[in-house]
Amino acid sequence: MSQARLQQLFGFLEEDPHDPFTLYAIALEYQKLHDEKARHYFEKLLLEHPDYVATYYHAARFYLDLGLKEKAEQTYQLGIEKAKSQQNMLTLRELQNAYNQYLFEEED
Repeated sequence: MSQARLQQLFGFLEEDPHDPFTLYAIALEYQKLHDEKARHYFEKLLLEHPDYVATYYHAARFYLDLGLKEKAEQTYQLGIEKAKSQQNMLTLRELQNAYNQYLFEEED
């Protein structure tokens, strides 16, 4: 996690507090070292910008890393539905593949 990068991102957030990409970038930066802050920003994104489909893949992986399997599964499923409704085939494929891998690992 780069303090300079975070400082820059928070500057962008101050300029446009409704930009989902900036929130997404902050969540990813915090994910490296600060679980609580990362979770705050992922959940803020999912709540305030549910159509920003890039969030779902990383948020679900983050929840899995925390051992929150049910939350991860719900996040994958919701992301898959959002990607379908947006006809975003690349994101849909990435989410579906990650979700299938999760299901496969759960069977073992």
